[in-house]
Amino acid sequence: MTQQPSTHSQHLVIVPTAKRHPDPTRLGQTVMSLIRNIAEGSAFLIGNAASGCVAPNQANFESAMPSPEKKIRYAVVAGGQISQQAFMPGIKQTNNSELAALVTGDPVKADKLAKLYGIKPWSYEQYDELLKSGEIDAVYVATPNFRHAPFAVAALEAGIHVLLEKPMASSVEEAEQILAAQRKSGAKLMIAYRLHHEPGNVELFTRARNGDFGDLRSFSSTFAQNVAEENSRGHNGYWGGPVPDMGAYPLNAVRNLFGSEPVAVHAVGTKAKDRGFNFHDTVAVTLLFPQERTAQFTVSYATASAENFTLVGTKATVEASPCYMFGPSMGIAYREITDEGEKEHVFEPVDQFGNETQYFSDCILNDRDPEANGEEGLMDMRVLAAVERSLETGETITLPAASRSRRVEADQALHLDPAEQPSEDEMISIIPQSK
Repeated sequence: MTQQPSTHSQHLVIVPTAKRHPDPTRLGQTVMSLIRNIAEGSAFLIGNAASGCVAPNQANFESAMPSPEKKIRYAVVAGGQISQQAFMPGIKQTNNSELAALVTGDPVKADKLAKLYGIKPWSYEQYDELLKSGEIDAVYVATPNFRHAPFAVAALEAGIHVLLEKPMASSVEEAEQILAAQRKSGAKLMIAYRLHHEPGNVELFTRARNGDFGDLRSFSSTFAQNVAEENSRGHNGYWGGPVPDMGAYPLNAVRNLFGSEPVAVHAVGTKAKDRGFNFHDTVAVTLLFPQERTAQFTVSYATASAENFTLVGTKATVEASPCYMFGPSMGIAYREITDEGEKEHVFEPVDQFGNETQYFSDCILNDRDPEANGEEGLMDMRVLAAVERSLETGETITLPAASRSRRVEADQALHLDPAEQPSEDEMISIIPQSK
């Protein structure tokens, strides 16, 4: 894999402490009673063989494949906060990717961002024309979640590669449509799990899978922020709310730490009386995994900011914070606690959006299937949909047993230097996410 030389280093601090024996996360008796009575689901296997490769449709695929010496040309679909703040600055940190176009329905964004980045603007009505223009090789889709499927499917059917923001879609059915379009065309599809290329998270995933923390027993996490109701996230129902938006992070983290897929989901939610959201703004989720493993996470759009997780194994407890966010000064850190003492692991900031783009472009240039492909996105989608059903019914939702053909590998960690990011005041025609 093409990778820019790293100048970053990991700092390790050892602090002796008295012996600590943390209690595993305790589940409420009501939830545990429900979970113990869950009937076993039927076998459920998603995805391709271990190779993960699908024979491409040559007519479409070859037209989108640049020659090896060229950079992958991206069109950004939607010029919202995440595009302006992170993706568009981050792509400059790569050595195999470039920004070529912007698709937006906002004429002010079209004019100002096109001039700022020296790229060509296209309207949403011109999207099909753009896909056939020969001016791009890939799209980065960052629309609201309920608009992911039409843009992703159209691009894949045209043989254009797709880097798709998470969650993959706003229903399992839409996610399956996207995956089917990818398999038919052979164009590359990657779900934008940027933490699959952030060194601290990659280290945690691989160490957990290697048994460094012993047999894993429980996971608990909080991820919260204070979101403005006026932002698009504030009024688009469950699939625009905190569970798909923020819950995707602890969910994806625990799936990759445990190296397995949950078999049962239970959720409870609340609505703050002083907020105008049209969904549960704070949600607590409990997951049951095979091998008697449990996980809990709480997400919110109506509290002060918080991000952390605790992983408990038979050899060590891991406390990670910060663990999910991004930014030029945001370095991931975790503390490893054993009977012998504590080890502090601190990682310097990297450009997480540049990292994922560098990786995806490398997959395109070298005809490799990305690790966080449609199968990975679909695994999260089935759980997010189960949370929605649990909130609606008050019941514990049983999931069929599932397995993932691939997991995050150590060499996916990249070290691109962080790009300078615009502040909310400097971005063009956005409604800030933060209240």
